[in-house]
Amino acid sequence: MNTFALSNPLERILDKPRDTFVRDDFIKLVRDMDIERITFHYTGLDGKLKELKIPIANEKQARRILTNGERVDGSSLFKGMVDVALSDLYVVPSYKTAFLNPFDNGSLDFVCRYLTADGQRAPFTLDNVLHNAYDLFKERTGLELYALGELEFFLMDVPEANIFPAMKQKGYHAGAPFVKTGQLMNEILKYVTQMTGAVKYAHSEVGYIESVGSDLDEIKGRRAEQMEVEFLPTPIDEAADNLVLARWLIRNIAYRHGYVATFAPKIEEGVAGNGYHVHMEVRKDGKNVMTQDDGSLSKYAKMVIGGLTQYAESLTAFGNTTSAAYLRLVPNQEAPTRVCWSDQNRSAMIRVPLGWNKVKNLIQAVNPQQPEIKEEIEKLQTVELRTPDGSAITHLMLAGITMAAEWGLTHEEEALAMAEKYYVTGNIFKDKALLKTLPALPASCVASAKLIRSKRKLYERDDIFPQSIIDYVAGLLEKEQDKNMNQYLADLPADDRLHKTRAIMHKDLHRH
Repeated sequence: MNTFALSNPLERILDKPRDTFVRDDFIKLVRDMDIERITFHYTGLDGKLKELKIPIANEKQARRILTNGERVDGSSLFKGMVDVALSDLYVVPSYKTAFLNPFDNGSLDFVCRYLTADGQRAPFTLDNVLHNAYDLFKERTGLELYALGELEFFLMDVPEANIFPAMKQKGYHAGAPFVKTGQLMNEILKYVTQMTGAVKYAHSEVGYIESVGSDLDEIKGRRAEQMEVEFLPTPIDEAADNLVLARWLIRNIAYRHGYVATFAPKIEEGVAGNGYHVHMEVRKDGKNVMTQDDGSLSKYAKMVIGGLTQYAESLTAFGNTTSAAYLRLVPNQEAPTRVCWSDQNRSAMIRVPLGWNKVKNLIQAVNPQQPEIKEEIEKLQTVELRTPDGSAITHLMLAGITMAAEWGLTHEEEALAMAEKYYVTGNIFKDKALLKTLPALPASCVASAKLIRSKRKLYERDDIFPQSIIDYVAGLLEKEQDKNMNQYLADLPADDRLHKTRAIMHKDLHRH
């Protein structure tokens, strides 16, 4: 059994993998560990974790809760999509998600699934939309789709003294004493790793603000350091739960220490925004099939890329849901504005990062005393979608990506042609002729809403995205009323533009 310090505490206590947890394991935990309550978590329409605390007074109650779950008011959790007259939903725990709540001693927690009155998965809930999309993907392709997210966020504290100040836009991989949030990040990493088992690494990112300028008392005058937690690949439906759970943990840990954590797309002009990049890999029988034997991209990888280019413009409806998102997606930065893909190019919409395809035993180049390591190393190649940001609705964004990948893998000729058409090299913004051939991504929420309405059949096919979900998302975007935002801001005097821009950026600090 895994006994590393950051392995899942419940796996260590029960001495078994989380995938094999059963009801009697939790009954024993409740009895032996003096568990006072079971807490259910589930993702609401706003993309945040909700919770229901259930005190446990006897074994009979614990068995009932762990067998049939509880009921909740779906008309409140999914306002506008569930009729008040038919509002009850069941929330039923997924055993493999169990964890001991670090903020609530005596609580055994679970992530739940929504079921209808007849015991079926509710088709309009965010987690089940993704579940159904992934089922379709596996059925149609015979493959598995894995994903990992890059979760960027700012941690904001009230500085006591300006000692060892960091430099603006030079915080990438910086360390102490220039980065002040190291201990806080250690705590974040501890709990996110223990609960998900899927953290790759964490580091400081480019963004840094010595004193946040804002009309909001919550963040005004605070020092802001940008951080990133990157995950390991997991099945795409599990990846969504990991990301939502991680955001919940980060906010709670920050709050406990007097910090503000925000995933908002943009905090300040001239400072890096918070991306929410997603890497994908296709597996066959559990093995990565993104490359050929010579290390070049496989047909599978190119078909996924082709599918993503087909869906790219409308995917912003789920990945970029506030006006501030379109202050981040500006030309000639590391955030994309055109439909294209490239190798290692951070200005491209889709990037193919290094994947250890043509090298092995790199350790010997640095440590010649190390004998050659004979063990087979699994392939690690991914493709990265760089458009989403911290305003994304996680489950819907990943469901849309799943539909795009499925389309690409089931439309081989079209997908490969699109991959060939939109491949670029170098800085696309320096080649004006090339730039004109690449479709532009939407420049506002209103434009994204128009696209998702016009391309809704890409998502509603096979009854994966309910019409009510598309209508909800489009309506959410249209409420931003930002059709000509960038031009409006450009025409303002400098001081007025800065004030208005900050108001746009800070109005949705905690949207999803």
